[in-house]
Amino acid sequence: MLEKVFKLKENNTTVKTEVIGGLTTFMTMAYILAVNPSILSASGMDSQAIVIATALAAFVGTVCMALLANYPFALAPGLGLNAYFAYTVCGSMGYPWQFALLAVFVEGIIFIVLSLTNVREAIFNAIPTQLKKGVSVGIGLFVAFIGLQNSHLVVASDSTKVTVINFTENFHSEGITAILCVVGLIIIAVLHIKKVKGSFLIGIIAAWVLGIVCQLCGLYIPDPDAGFYSLIPSQIASLDFKSFGSIFGQCFSQKAVSSVNPLDFAVIIFAFLFVDMFDTIGTLIGVATKADMLDKDGKLPRIKPALLADAIGTSVGAVFGTSTTTTFVESSAGVSEGARTGLASIVTGLLFLLAVIFAPLFTTIPSYATASALIFVGFMMVSAVVDIDFKDPSESIPAYLCMIAMPLMYSISEGIAVGVISYVVINLFTGKAKKVHPLMYILTVLFVLKYIFL
Repeated sequence: MLEKVFKLKENNTTVKTEVIGGLTTFMTMAYILAVNPSILSASGMDSQAIVIATALAAFVGTVCMALLANYPFALAPGLGLNAYFAYTVCGSMGYPWQFALLAVFVEGIIFIVLSLTNVREAIFNAIPTQLKKGVSVGIGLFVAFIGLQNSHLVVASDSTKVTVINFTENFHSEGITAILCVVGLIIIAVLHIKKVKGSFLIGIIAAWVLGIVCQLCGLYIPDPDAGFYSLIPSQIASLDFKSFGSIFGQCFSQKAVSSVNPLDFAVIIFAFLFVDMFDTIGTLIGVATKADMLDKDGKLPRIKPALLADAIGTSVGAVFGTSTTTTFVESSAGVSEGARTGLASIVTGLLFLLAVIFAPLFTTIPSYATASALIFVGFMMVSAVVDIDFKDPSESIPAYLCMIAMPLMYSISEGIAVGVISYVVINLFTGKAKKVHPLMYILTVLFVLKYIFL
């Protein structure tokens, strides 16, 4: 049955490989169960309810990806858009969180329509192959940078913006977790070189277990005020779902509808739509490139159902009570373990469903442990740089600008914007305008207008 549904032999994979890939993807994404509530709760929503909503939205979106598109891509409420939801829409603009959920729901419905009418697929296919390679490399650098930050190996600096951590200062919190991340990274690297299956997962668990040992020995001392929590689960499971009722379906509430200001509503929906669309497209390009899923023309087969799954996840997630659900770049961790079909996504989705019950356990997974995997995933994705044709500057310069913009601007969508604009402008002024797809000109205008008005 699994072979019939997911075509394992056709994709040169096995059930074991897919299960390991799906589990690895979940382990690298589990942090969202802790991070999303911490951000969205700033809007006034109940934190425990958001954990449940986050897990359910990830389950629905990821299973839709598996069944509709048969890809090993996982979905969950995305970072960046949740901050816009909490700090801009509900913060500086002063709207209630019910209104923000309504905007997310409408955005998802618009996405469904765009996915069914080939608009998003056309945009994906319009982006030139060399630029897609740059997107993949850029995402790799971006993911690695996130890992370096999550592990506290890289910290903020007034003089240089970022710098390496001082291991001796706050050794029992920041210092030791940064060291444990390095240990986890080395374990993953050695196992990968030795071609050991499950290297990412083994590295994550090993780093976590070593952290628990360090805590028991007094080398690691939890400091909740600074964001360093106990590595030992205090509770394995919880069956208390009462809080979920406080946010479920609130996007249709009277408070949501009565708060609508047509002009602001349109601007907010467009902002959600714009960032979500290009974050998703960028992630699909990057992960699909890493998995060698693009065809000879640089197109992703079954792109329409993949985008449709993403759109469905967004609308359903809004009903559950969370911000925009999107395809996660951490899917590349599972892909790096060999996952190639939707079976991996089913595994990831079911683990998110289990997280509804076992949230206390899963949210204990320390960020430094998953950071080691993210840093190594960055290495895996950066390898696509060798496929960029640097002999053709009109192709390679936009790819280069795209790849450095993502980590430095801390946004996949901004990196795509820089890549698209530079590609069109450079080719336009070097007499190569005919090779540029018409949609690329439209995208350039839209990106420029976004920077002017948003």
